[in-house]
Amino acid sequence: MRTLFISDLHLNTDAPEVTRGLLRYLQQTACGAKSLFILGDLFDAWIGDDLLDQAGMPLADIAHEVIQGLRELTDNGTRVFLMHGNRDFLLGDRFIQACGATLLQDPAYMELQGTPLLLRHGDSLCTRDEAYMAFREQARNPAWQAQILALPLDQRLALAKSLRLQSGEANADKSEAIMDVTHQEVVDSMAHYGVACMIHGHTHRPQVHALHVEGMPAKRYVLGDWSREYGWDIVIDDSEDTHPEPQLRQFPLQEPP
Repeated sequence: MRTLFISDLHLNTDAPEVTRGLLRYLQQTACGAKSLFILGDLFDAWIGDDLLDQAGMPLADIAHEVIQGLRELTDNGTRVFLMHGNRDFLLGDRFIQACGATLLQDPAYMELQGTPLLLRHGDSLCTRDEAYMAFREQARNPAWQAQILALPLDQRLALAKSLRLQSGEANADKSEAIMDVTHQEVVDSMAHYGVACMIHGHTHRPQVHALHVEGMPAKRYVLGDWSREYGWDIVIDDSEDTHPEPQLRQFPLQEPP
């Protein structure tokens, strides 16, 4: 049985190819899998579940297509888990329940065939980016979220656009090292949960990193972000191996694995 992990699709109205690629992936790759974990930033921005009431709005139409695709998957027996990212942290119960999915806390500890894994979106590991960490603390505050969700929809749309522009401008002035994870934060996190394997996204730097945690060998798997041409996933096939090794894959959206 296969377990799949994806993140950072950043679905939006400007890249319909990614939405079509995801729907194809759900039908051809995820169908029949044991579980699908979406580790944050499924959408490039999410302004509240009441977006689903906006018939004819392009982003709402995309959301309903995604809900239908995920619902078909869960109805056929694949468990779907959703984790909030730094762009879609306002995804709420209505969306998640419509998909038949389960909300996953960040970080999330799990065991697969007896092997402990730690799952994260990844933004909380970027501790050297002090400005972002301050925003993250504010954005994950329930009182702040309630205040934002109380705004009229058009104001929330404008705010999301403004935040994306500000983020792009701020990141342009930051070093690559600042926007990547902090190594010691990774090690401390893995040691705290007693794992030798971590999977996360967020940084858009797909790679498998070897490291040591409390003197023992460990690995950190980083998912890639999806583009108009390519997607990324991690697959763990535990049908035969008692200690399955995660496989990081890039694939064309026209021909998912």
